Amino acid sequence: MSTRVMVLILAAPHDKTVDRVAVELTGRGVPVTRMDAADFPTSLRMAANFTPGSTGWAGTVAGKTEDGRRVRVDLADVTSIYYRHPTQFRLPEGMSGPERIFAYNEARRGFGGVLQGLDCLWVNDPVRTAAADYKPVQLVAASACGLHVPETIVANDANYAFAWAERLGRSFIYKPVGGIWHPEDSEIRMIYTERIEDPSLLKEGRLDLTAHMFQEWIEKVHEARAIVVGEQVFAFAIHTDSPAGRVDWRSDYDANRYEVVELPTAVRDGLVRLHRKLGLVYGACDLIRTPDGRWVFLETNTTGEFGWLEAACDVPIAKAIADLLERGNVA
Repeated sequence: MSTRVMVLILAAPHDKTVDRVAVELTGRGVPVTRMDAADFPTSLRMAANFTPGSTGWAGTVAGKTEDGRRVRVDLADVTSIYYRHPTQFRLPEGMSGPERIFAYNEARRGFGGVLQGLDCLWVNDPVRTAAADYKPVQLVAASACGLHVPETIVANDANYAFAWAERLGRSFIYKPVGGIWHPEDSEIRMIYTERIEDPSLLKEGRLDLTAHMFQEWIEKVHEARAIVVGEQVFAFAIHTDSPAGRVDWRSDYDANRYEVVELPTAVRDGLVRLHRKLGLVYGACDLIRTPDGRWVFLETNTTGEFGWLEAACDVPIAKAIADLLERGNVA
């Protein structure tokens, strides 16, 4: 491993959240190379080698990015990788369906595998990210770390879900397990959290078609987003007077107001432990503050947004991420 610090950013070209971190790094004089997975293999050329007895891969990734920049990365110099929503590999035209499937898998395991084999810090490691993105996994891990979590079921059995809701005896919510963004035809549809009062509705739909997650409704003073960056936690109360926003603050951004808050030490430490347990160094956590003073963990978003909160409350989150990336594995 070279003693030179170099940060590789793998992200889509117009990600403004990444821009904030990149500007912070370049302002410090830290060498940064930014590329997107979509540039491989049509525009980027990888020439990598591993010598038995060495500590990692060497070689280069070089070429031209979609926005016309010439880039070159010496793999041995990479000390950190900022991995945030890179787009899919763009394969050459004229390939058959089976050829495209084969080429895509080879690119993923070849290009991706070499980068995974580097001795460097990932924010976040894509393998750990993929595992941590399962919400049922997060709930078990969060509870083990001492955090309050909602009573939850995952089911495609309508009778089971109905019996659970009847036993619960109060309102509950449905939320998609895979996040709010869902493609439908040529559009992107957003599926927000939905509050349900009548358990009989569970028998009227087609729950058998797939898995559904339901949770007890948690009465709230407000919701919050807590940004975990290594050992630091930046927390923000999200206040809203919107009926839709009281169920899911993401459904009515214009009605939201933000305030920096200090989490109790036990909650803060629990969030740090959770991310360490999941193998993450970054996460954007959603929480509820209840009228009796509890903080209830809902989920962590492994590449969750923070830019609008940083701008609204003047909190140095991009600086904290840049600090991690500059330190690399020393962190």
